[in-house]
Amino acid sequence: MDKTDEQLLETIADLHGIPEGSFNIRKNGKLLARRSDSDIEIVPKTDKDGIDIIVKPNVKNKSVHIPVLLTVGDFRDTVYNDFYIGENADVTIVAGCGIHNATCSDAEHDGIHTFYVSKNAKVRYVERHYANGDGTGKKVFDPVTKIYLKEGACFILEATQLGGVTATDRKTFATVGKNAQLIVKEKILTDGQEEAITDFRVKLNGKNSRADIVSRSVARGNSKQAFRSDMIGKNECFGHVECDGIVLDSARIISTPKIDAVSPLASLVHEAAVGKIAGEQLLKLMSLGLTEQEAEDAVIQGFLN
Repeated sequence: MDKTDEQLLETIADLHGIPEGSFNIRKNGKLLARRSDSDIEIVPKTDKDGIDIIVKPNVKNKSVHIPVLLTVGDFRDTVYNDFYIGENADVTIVAGCGIHNATCSDAEHDGIHTFYVSKNAKVRYVERHYANGDGTGKKVFDPVTKIYLKEGACFILEATQLGGVTATDRKTFATVGKNAQLIVKEKILTDGQEEAITDFRVKLNGKNSRADIVSRSVARGNSKQAFRSDMIGKNECFGHVECDGIVLDSARIISTPKIDAVSPLASLVHEAAVGKIAGEQLLKLMSLGLTEQEAEDAVIQGFLN
């Protein structure tokens, strides 16, 4: 790995070199490094690009890193990763992707990830997208995440995109079983001419199933964002969708939350708020010695944390 690779890995996966435990590092469509252990096995697919990640039952306090790097232009990388989480397991999966594009041609990574989470298992899935490079070529991410939760399972999705991505279209599909829970924490920052779309479709099928989706976003410059959600309650369940956005300059945010209570026992709530930074917040920070830009950045950082 060169210096650019190391910087990208640090940003998207908090890695300083090769991690411990199981990992799979992919660069420019090819395997860079891989390791499995007795608790988490990584198996390459034979019919298409991608891997199967198999977490054994009852595995606790383990993590697996599967970062992807793109450092060339005129390249589209699509990978299909399937995750099989055993009963009663508790695991953290870090799947960041970083693009460094210094060319005039586009670079794109599309990760198609499917999670099969067994009974009473828990997954914390960290997905970070970041791009840099002074080329005029686009830096694009179009991830698809599919989540199937068995009885008593819990899935925590932490999705972050805080810089440099020209365009993204995120699609997340989830089916939540009996006593299972889906928690989503999304953070997005766009600037310039960047565009970001996030689309959540959640089915609360099981009795006492639950979903809590919170999206916080900031749009600057001439950037555009669209948040869409479609939550269906098919049983006695609880679902909550919250989308909060800050708009600056000439940017635009569109929020379209939808809830559908098929069962009379379903309890579904959606909230959406988009606005500017309050003037009194800026004035208070500026009275402490910050410039207007520094005050604005501090408010944004606090909002997205």
